Amino acid sequence: MRPLAVAHRAGNSLAGLRAAHELGVDVVECDVHHHRGRLEVRHLKTAGPLPFLWDRWELASARAPRLGLAELLDAGRHGTTFMLDLKGRRTGAGVAVARLLHEVAPGSPVLACGRHWPSVAAAATLPWVRPVLSARNRAELALLHRRLEDGPAVHGVSVHRDLLDPATVTRLAARTEVVMTWPVNDLASLDTMQARGVTGIISDEPEVLAELLRR
Repeated sequence: MRPLAVAHRAGNSLAGLRAAHELGVDVVECDVHHHRGRLEVRHLKTAGPLPFLWDRWELASARAPRLGLAELLDAGRHGTTFMLDLKGRRTGAGVAVARLLHEVAPGSPVLACGRHWPSVAAAATLPWVRPVLSARNRAELALLHRRLEDGPAVHGVSVHRDLLDPATVTRLAARTEVVMTWPVNDLASLDTMQARGVTGIISDEPEVLAELLRR
């Protein structure tokens, strides 16, 4: 059985969602921010009182229209499986996501992931929301191993590619259903991660996802 094909950040725009649908991926990932009482779907971060959104190599006006999670869910209501990457260090995002999903998408399977695990747990209070715990660095990976051994069961994990050797994949797979990794943006990385036994490939590149789907 091939790994899940996950379109990284494809849900951050309606155009990206349409492209992911056309490609036929299994899961559409998006970044969810809880900002001033609203759930927004975007990768760019706010800058406090300054009138722009930013990432390391990108700036955008804070006044530009922002896609809401409710709007995204409505656009993908015909069979899309979303993975909501909950941003920030507060559980409010997870609580707000659970409230919205209960109102607008009851019973529709959703993956909730993030590096702030209490927020993921708050979203996963709904039975149809599957928790996925993320780890970006070695300290987080060590905590993840302990969490899987001592804490409640989770649906999956999402671990940065640089942290996954075959032994680590085997150890994680023994404790959870799905072991995802990112970024897998070239075919050599795809080959390596498949050989190591991961069960979810998160990629920004349509060509990589298309190759995975062909396999």
